[in-house]
Amino acid sequence: MQDVLENNILRFWLDKMVDTENRGFYGQMTGTGHLMKDADKGGILSARILWAFSAAYRVLRKPEYLMAATRMKDYILEHFYDKQYGGTYWSVDFLGRPNDTKKQFYAIGFMIYGLSEYVRATGDNEALQYAIRLFECIETHSLDRVHNGYIEACTRNWGVIEDMRLSELDANYPKSQNTHLHIIEPYTNLFRVWKDAALEKALRNLIYIFTDKILNPETFHLDLFFENDWTRGAGHLESYGHDIECAWLLHEAALVLGDDEVLAKVEPIVIRVAKASEKGLNPDGSMIHEANLDTGHVDDDLHWWVQAETVVGFADIYQYFGDAEAWQKALRCWQYIKNQLIDWQNGEWYWSRHRDGTLNTRDDKAGFWKCPYHNSRMCLELIERNFTAVLSTTAAISPQNLNN
Repeated sequence: MQDVLENNILRFWLDKMVDTENRGFYGQMTGTGHLMKDADKGGILSARILWAFSAAYRVLRKPEYLMAATRMKDYILEHFYDKQYGGTYWSVDFLGRPNDTKKQFYAIGFMIYGLSEYVRATGDNEALQYAIRLFECIETHSLDRVHNGYIEACTRNWGVIEDMRLSELDANYPKSQNTHLHIIEPYTNLFRVWKDAALEKALRNLIYIFTDKILNPETFHLDLFFENDWTRGAGHLESYGHDIECAWLLHEAALVLGDDEVLAKVEPIVIRVAKASEKGLNPDGSMIHEANLDTGHVDDDLHWWVQAETVVGFADIYQYFGDAEAWQKALRCWQYIKNQLIDWQNGEWYWSRHRDGTLNTRDDKAGFWKCPYHNSRMCLELIERNFTAVLSTTAAISPQNLNN
């Protein structure tokens, strides 16, 4: 895991994606390896780069990772932070000028995630103060004080915006599971470095939003899109990658919150959500993306991020609940990643493989959504977690069994 993290993922970004002309990092490399120097720079990409190098420095203490993290932190505060209205832009152009100035709370959440990780790694007060400002932006402009939960987006000056979608692939609803997932994630990380009462209240509330609103109590999958009053929208959709990712992130939130009553409610749910996600597992250990139960359409591409979250999610079930079968699922998926998704020659991972085994080179190798985040986090989670107690009581799994 550490070899992949350092020599495949982070080395790619340091050697091929640092923008030496206009600062920060370049915004895109195509799936065929063509660097697009004049591509827009996305807020999500930038925040995830900040998170990845901050986390790598926190764990491994290598100066080059701190330099990359600081480079990205400085670029975000100079070019993405809206000094007039607060919050951060959706994107800037390759010269760092504001491009799409809407305020998408998913992206602002990732800015908090990256900045709070930089604080964890360095203790930097400037990063903490900006993370707090962005938390206050979300609480002021996104929190629905009538129905609870968080809306998707606003205009630059916090007005109503008609198109709230994260991307053209998403349904246009005011609330989504995905945005809530990536608000609970940064709030959890911020709470590690800022034990504020308002943040604690918000984090607890988010946990209950997942258990009481987003979770489908009949299937234990997570519903994806909602009206303001939490009526489910866009039909019966199941996203297996988000299910398994949510299982461990919800568990992490409850553990970091440190409330025994909350943890007692969350842990049985976590186990059942992880179990429900297995509907997307293939015999070779890989996990498909999602399915629309109304139309019967199944997106069975094997996306890089889904595989990374599958490894962490099932490793979490094994670590905390002693489920040896979950550990096998994690290891089999890791084996699939090594065999099928890592670009060992050119660095980083491919976007996906199609179900027929062919590589997807149409989508980016690096870009707005293809970032050093899911895969580096998988590596770092497995490096940091302590499996000693459960490993000592579980029979070893041979490489031969993993490949069967």
